[in-house]
Amino acid sequence: MKKALDWIGKHSVWIGLAFTIASAVFTVALSFAFFFKDARLQPFLFDAGVNAMGTLICAALYYGCLKQGGDGVKAFRALNILVGAGFAINAMMHFTTGVPAQSRLCFVFCLLSKLIDLVMIFFFYQYVRRTLDFKGKLAEWADRGIPILLVLQILVLLTNIFYPLTFRVDANGLYQTAATSWAEDIYLGVVSLITAILIVRSDSPRNQKVAALTFIFLPVIQYAAFLGEFGHASQYGMVLMSLIIMYCVIFNDKSSKLASTQTELNMATEIQASMLPSIFPAFPNRKEFDLFASMDPAKEVGGDFYDFFMIDDDHLGVVIADVSGKGVPAALFMMISKTVVQNYAKLGISAAEVLTKANEALCAQNKMEMFVTTWVGILELSTGKMTCSSAGHEYPAICHDGKFELYLDKHGLVLGGMDGARYRNYELQLEKGDKIFVYTDGVPEATNAAKEMFGTDRMIEALNTNAEAEPKEVLRIVRESVDAFVGSAEQFDDLTMVCLKYRGA
Repeated sequence: MKKALDWIGKHSVWIGLAFTIASAVFTVALSFAFFFKDARLQPFLFDAGVNAMGTLICAALYYGCLKQGGDGVKAFRALNILVGAGFAINAMMHFTTGVPAQSRLCFVFCLLSKLIDLVMIFFFYQYVRRTLDFKGKLAEWADRGIPILLVLQILVLLTNIFYPLTFRVDANGLYQTAATSWAEDIYLGVVSLITAILIVRSDSPRNQKVAALTFIFLPVIQYAAFLGEFGHASQYGMVLMSLIIMYCVIFNDKSSKLASTQTELNMATEIQASMLPSIFPAFPNRKEFDLFASMDPAKEVGGDFYDFFMIDDDHLGVVIADVSGKGVPAALFMMISKTVVQNYAKLGISAAEVLTKANEALCAQNKMEMFVTTWVGILELSTGKMTCSSAGHEYPAICHDGKFELYLDKHGLVLGGMDGARYRNYELQLEKGDKIFVYTDGVPEATNAAKEMFGTDRMIEALNTNAEAEPKEVLRIVRESVDAFVGSAEQFDDLTMVCLKYRGA
């Protein structure tokens, strides 16, 4: 059952499109099939035409917003589906009304039509709530109260199955209202009024407010002006017209802004990628070492970074870091941190001194109170001695004698966490063929659908799958192992890895 629900959720967009197209084809076919054969259709010619055209337009409109993203898009698609379903069900009502043999079927279609109206106004509220950004206590109350009102109203309608509380269909297949039919209008009236107030009070542009209000007022105006003369399908026709207006005014405006934002994010991604060393082999003329690195952000831009550079002819600097948070703020702090750490590392001072000075610089203007875990290693190429220091970063993994193991180094405080923090050096003696693997928490904390973490044990196991592999192959093995573990679950955090192999002087 869970797999079936997951599949439906994953393919809901295409299911919705198939449903609206099927509704359109069904309604058109039904109209043509009975147009010349059933005399009862003559009074409903207007409704038949509106049903046929409405379902086709719903399908086209749904297809138009398939690849759109942003706030409210799912609610907008749901509105399209519901309106298309309304047209299709309304068409069926025409051919069951007044037919004694179909009285029960007519009751079912009447009930479904009323339920669609309830759910439709709910998704309309959800759409404008997200696109027009409602605020204040009334919006908070509406978020809590409207779902409760919807459930209560659905219960009132379902009561008609057992007792004609608001309506019934008699033995002749004719719709009859009950004395308490006003109970059907409580939810629609309350939600419409509250939504209209919130729309007017929102900070959105006037044209967007007017476009949203058409969903409430166009059907009311149509019904009041023509007293229902043109049939029930014209109500859905007015709703569809409102959908088109909202699509043109609100949806397209939001989409253009999102497109602009996406363009800027793409540029930010390119800028961030250009700041990280990406040409491998990194130093083709240096035979003492081989090195490979990768960074995969969870969002368009990330807070992780790595760096490597020659400090002088005999010293290689390696840095890996993870900024708190995600997205653009983390990316900006990442760029500052990377520049600061690299500038101090190139002074030729020890790894601990690099972190101490970088921490002082980052704490001086850290109004956002962000921080960054950082690991710095400085390798002396002639001897294989590597001086390292950690500011709260993950434990490195060292490969010696053909086997990777975690090295439990001593951590200092994260950079930007507290002014005056001090850091300690520790030394690693790399022999020919030894490797060091450093990473951010996106590797061990990668999470699958069952909320299980990948963990350092699985990471070490993946590293030892082929411990003799070259650095590029090491990173590929770990990444494939992470991907296989995570499966279809969304990437939770930035995933950054660096592998350095010492070949000897």
